[in-house]
Amino acid sequence: MDWDPEFVDRSPMLEPLRAFASSFQDYSDWPRAADVQRAIDAREIRTATGNALRLVEPAAARDRYEIGIHARGEMPYRTRDWHDFFNALAWLAYPRTKAALNAAHCEALRREAAEEEGLKAGTRGRVRDALTLFDESGAIVVTDDPALLEDLRAFRWKRLFSERRERVRASLRVHVFGHALMQKALRPYVGMTAHALAIVVDRELVGAPPARQLAGLDMLAAAEIARLDAPPALTPLPVLGIPGWWRGNEAESFYDNESYFRPRRTRR
Repeated sequence: MDWDPEFVDRSPMLEPLRAFASSFQDYSDWPRAADVQRAIDAREIRTATGNALRLVEPAAARDRYEIGIHARGEMPYRTRDWHDFFNALAWLAYPRTKAALNAAHCEALRREAAEEEGLKAGTRGRVRDALTLFDESGAIVVTDDPALLEDLRAFRWKRLFSERRERVRASLRVHVFGHALMQKALRPYVGMTAHALAIVVDRELVGAPPARQLAGLDMLAAAEIARLDAPPALTPLPVLGIPGWWRGNEAESFYDNESYFRPRRTRR
């Protein structure tokens, strides 16, 4: 997909990025890496090791992706690429969570090397599977109504999004975190699924203005990264079921599509 300076208007899923996207609304073509770097520098983004985040050409990367970010603040970045652009915006929107995620990746890599877990097959361990899943396709869900999270975790989609629709509107907030999911939001389609980190919060955060809410979510999610020890720690979330995120979900029958709104599997 070509550059679109109004990309944030393509889906309500991208709303948390609006304040950061405004820096690029006057661009008729893709921002250069230096343009994105200026936005990063203005926000003083740093890794968990205190290094300033710096965009580098992929060919200039001196180490594995996560290690290079953690050790030196060097993040490979491709221009004219939505995936990398949204990754940079995710760092702008969720700096604490992205830094905590990067640190957790490196710690998991260290443990895997010590244990030789998955190295022979060239695969990730379960911790890094969970961290990668959240980094690419994650969402942060907060609510002051624990009953809504019970429905979410039990896959009671029609009850949650249709029968309790007004409660969801009033008391549940979903923020897309994963940069691959952000890219999909440019052209939403039935089947889009996030992997949610769900947190019960107080009413003040749920009703806070957007900037304060985003900062609060970032702090909470960063503290929760440590519990992502395997993919089941995240809850699948069919994002087009969220009220206001897809025109078709105004009809109750939309939630009858079990190929999208899948019931929870019962374990043998």
